[in-house]
Order: sequence, then structure tokens, then C-alpha cells
Amino acid sequence: MKKIRLFTIFVAASLVLGGCKARNVRFVTIGTGGVTGLYYPTGGAISKMVNDRFDQYGIKATVESTSGSVFNINAVLSGDLDFGVVQSDRQFQAYNGLAEWSEAGKQTELRSVFSIHPESITLIAAKGSGIRQVKDLRGKRINLGNPGSGQLQNSRDVLGATGLTEQDLSAEYVKAVEAPGLLQDERLDGFFYTVGHPNGNIKEATSGRIKVFIVSITGEDVNKMLQEYPYYTKSVIPQSFYPYALNTEDIDTIGVKATLVTSEKVDGDIVYAITREVFENFEDFKLLHPAYQVLKKQEMLRGLSAPVHRGALRYYKEAGLDKHIESKLTTD
Repeated sequence: MKKIRLFTIFVAASLVLGGCKARNVRFVTIGTGGVTGLYYPTGGAISKMVNDRFDQYGIKATVESTSGSVFNINAVLSGDLDFGVVQSDRQFQAYNGLAEWSEAGKQTELRSVFSIHPESITLIAAKGSGIRQVKDLRGKRINLGNPGSGQLQNSRDVLGATGLTEQDLSAEYVKAVEAPGLLQDERLDGFFYTVGHPNGNIKEATSGRIKVFIVSITGEDVNKMLQEYPYYTKSVIPQSFYPYALNTEDIDTIGVKATLVTSEKVDGDIVYAITREVFENFEDFKLLHPAYQVLKKQEMLRGLSAPVHRGALRYYKEAGLDKHIESKLTTD
């Protein structure tokens, strides 16, 4: 199916070019997420950088809005997408045959390219609640996330790491977009939200009548959790993103990462080109969205579970960045 689609596009491009000198144009599609989230502009930023070098690579990249990580992984593996932006925990689960892939088994053709922005586990708490750390959640009205959501599992993992259970709280399970309003209506003491920053819902929660703290998620218990679950990583929420929160410093927490994945079948030259453009123009890339301000090159090589694609690895070796990659991920 994909071959037919690519052939059709190539023929159409040839007809449009008419008498222009023929060249081998390669079309690639990046699967993202909803147009209001961070995955869509992330895919757009990557495609723009590659398209700006069309004369060098002959690659035309397009972005497709999708339902998110699970769809993107399956579409990449089936060949309907060339690349996909996915949560690092979903990458881990797919490659190891867990969760949605428990029946299908390990998705060993999945390949990682790099990590992108952190998606921080964000804990918002009303000032009057007295919540200043995770252990203070006992007995409080806290939204953990709607059933089936990734953030619900993230919330449960954080509670478990600090010795709490859902039964220790007055737990709610509504969608993340509803939580800021409930907190401002004093129907919640706080809520978890796994998200990239800056985020409109968090701005809503921090700008209302009820003053709030963004609570740090740190400590020895959390460090043990990072060792147990390799897809979690430390992250920082810049205080400047939320000037109306009561925090006076950046907030240390943990989270998953948005990661770019592909299939082992995708041409190594294409993966090399995309990787090279992002890393060789790193400062320009960081300017494309506020969420990228905290990025560091070495951090973009962490939070990966699937082996690094040979095309990406070729660039990392050239740039001396391969030393930041776990050795078990460098054999494609």
C-alpha cells in the first residue's frame, strides 16, 4: 500500500516539474498527534529543517496528525508512516512486547532516532491544601487521570514509589483538561498531568483565583523508581513558563520523553539526514518551540529503549555523540 502511495506521489511530482531536470525525490511522512498538542509542531519543526535542505538531500517531509503514540508505532512498523513521535514508555512497551503489544509480542523492527522534549509528570496543588511534596497527598482530593490514559499510570507509579496507594487519597479520575477548573472551583486539592511545557491547561490552573504550587517530584524513592522503569527520566519545568504560580525557582520532577522512532527498514540515508539536520542546527531547532528551550544534545540520546537506527548512529559516531548512548542500543 505504501509503495503505491509513494509511486503515485513521485509520478505527480514529475508531471508538475514538467521539463525540469529529473531527480530522485524521496517523500517521507512523520506521524505526530493532535494539532493542539506538542507532537504536531514537533513533527513540523523536524520536517521544516529537512525541507529547507531539499537541494542537498532530495527529501520532502510531510506531517500527519494522528491519534498518538500507539497508532504511530503500529503505522511505522506497517510502513504506513516513515517516522512517528511517541512517548518513551510506549516505545519501551512496544519493543518489549508489553501493554498493547502483549499478544503480538516484541516489536523488534522498531528503531529509535532521538528523544525530544520531556513530558513532565506535573503535580499542581492549591496553596491552602498544604501539599508541598508527594507524601502530603494522603487524604487529599487528587485527580490521577482518566481510565486508559498514560498519565493515570504515571500517577500510580509516583504514588507507589513514595509508599502511597489510591486508597490513601480521595482519588478522582477525570480528563486532564477538566482538572484546572475543578481545582479553581475548590473541588480538587490538586491534580497530576503528564505533559510537555509550556501548556495551556497548566497556565489556566496557575492563573486563577486559587493560588497554586507546582510540586517537585524528587527524592530517594523517586530515584529508585527511575532505576526500576528505564523509560522515566529527570526533567525540569522552568518557573518562567508559569509566572503566576507561587514557585520562585524551576521545578524538578520526572517524566517520560517524546521520542522519534522509525523502522529498521527505512533507508539509512534518510534517517541520517533528519538526524544530522536537527543536531547540526540545534540552536535553531530549540527556537522553534518554547518546549525545546531545556533541550541538551546528550539528553536527546537518553530515554530510548529500541536500538538506535543505523542511519542515526552513523551521524552520532561522526559527531562524537555515540558515547552518550547506552551500548546495548548501538547494535542495529
